[in-house]
Amino acid sequence: MNVSTGDFKKGLKLLIDNQPHVILDFEHYKPGKGNQFTRTKLKNLITGKNLDRTIKSGEKYNVPDIEYSNTTYLYKDASSFIFMDQTSYEQISVEANLVSKDTDFLTENLPVNICFFKNKAISIELPSSVDLKVTYTEPGLKGDTVSGATKPATLETGLTIQVPLHIANEDILKINTKNREYIEKVSDKKI
Repeated sequence: MNVSTGDFKKGLKLLIDNQPHVILDFEHYKPGKGNQFTRTKLKNLITGKNLDRTIKSGEKYNVPDIEYSNTTYLYKDASSFIFMDQTSYEQISVEANLVSKDTDFLTENLPVNICFFKNKAISIELPSSVDLKVTYTEPGLKGDTVSGATKPATLETGLTIQVPLHIANEDILKINTKNREYIEKVSDKKI
C-alpha cells in the first residue's frame, strides 16, 4: 500500500530506506513560491533513532509489513528474553539488545506487545504502567508529609526511583514505564 504526504498522520508507519519508521510529528508547508513540502519527524522502529526529513508534496511511500503479537513475559535465558504468544502459546525468543532499556519493568507474566518486521522481532511495547514491589527503602517517619519530599526506593527488578517519604518496604507501587516515575501506591500487601 502506498501513502502520500496528504495521508500523513501521527503514528503512521512508512518504509524509508527499506526500514520501518513511524511518524512522530509532521507539518505541511505551502510557500508563496515553489512546491509544497512536508517536514516530518520520524523514528526508526529498528534502531530507535529519530530522523528529520523534508518530503516533497505528492511523494509516495510504502507502508511496512508490521505485525504485533500479544505476549506475556516468561523468563530470561543466557542471551535472550522469552515471551509466550497469547494466541498460539508459542514461545518467542527476543534478543537481549531489543529489550535492554525495558528490563527494569519485566516481571513474570507481564503482558507485552512484540513488534515484528519481516517475521523478525524488532521491538517490544510495555504497558503504560506496571506494579512493582519495593524491596528496599529507608524507613519514613509517620506523619512526615513534607510536600514533594522524596527518597530513593529499590524495586523488585533492581530499578531505583524516587518515592514519597511514606513508602515502606514491601509496598506495591504503580510505575510509569515511559518516564520511569512513581505514580501511586497500589497496596501495602505483598504480591
